[in-house]
Amino acid sequence: MQYWLFKSEPSAWGWSDQVARGDAGEQWDGVRNYQARNIMRQMAVGDRGFFYHSQKERAIVGVVEVCAAIHPDTTSSDPRWECVDIRALMPVLRPVTLDSIKADPRLADMALVRQARLSVQPVTPAAWDIICEMAGVDA
Repeated sequence: MQYWLFKSEPSAWGWSDQVARGDAGEQWDGVRNYQARNIMRQMAVGDRGFFYHSQKERAIVGVVEVCAAIHPDTTSSDPRWECVDIRALMPVLRPVTLDSIKADPRLADMALVRQARLSVQPVTPAAWDIICEMAGVDA
């Protein structure tokens, strides 16, 4: 299993929107960055991810699962753009803020710290475990 982080502006698509999609999940569409698209190409069904609210909140608020492998993004007629589908698994007990991630030297190499604008990011197993502990979840 691999781990990921999915960033979303809660005013456009928030945790409650993701939860409302149920087990069917939702495609993680609208990604128009080659690096982020290529990261999604590495994902497999069953991989886990953090759901991160950007903008003012800037915090991990939930855990998701990849429920459909890479496929054409239906919001684009350009075949270069692809996406995966994700479904909500659980909210975190304690949101993990960007500030708390930056304050932990064990997480200094996270893409969230180094490449803040990247909308889909890999998370190492070690970082996954640390953040799950901070969030109060066993995912």
